[in-house]
Amino acid sequence: MRKILVLNGPNLNRLGTREPEVYGTDTLDDIAGRLHDQAATLGVEIDVRQSNHEGHLIDWLHEAADTGAHAVLLNAGGLTHTSVALRDAVSAIPTRVIEVHLSNPHARERFRHRSLIASVCVGSISGFGAGSYTLALDAAARL
Repeated sequence: MRKILVLNGPNLNRLGTREPEVYGTDTLDDIAGRLHDQAATLGVEIDVRQSNHEGHLIDWLHEAADTGAHAVLLNAGGLTHTSVALRDAVSAIPTRVIEVHLSNPHARERFRHRSLIASVCVGSISGFGAGSYTLALDAAARL
């Protein structure tokens, strides 16, 4: 069975209470539950993880490559706009990575308009709230 990692960066553990007008009221556990249901329908296995630490995300990207994961869904949160190290980790692995965002970064503050990881990802899905994840999982399963 193909394995897809779903990696979530800083502050995404606060979903449901953090700026619900921007990120919605779904918690990360709510999103993970829907993804597990969808994964069963798609015939893929998922592993959903979250860390507030950049190094954990980098280690998990390396792990995805070392274990032969089919794809990674990556919501890097604020690290999207700041982390050269995370960008380098994505570009250093053969595993296909899809960038995911709940909100549309281009409709927000100017500093969010630039993604350091977008150019090394196979694609980006943003602006559909929790649905961004389900769209990304569908895309990853079809890769």
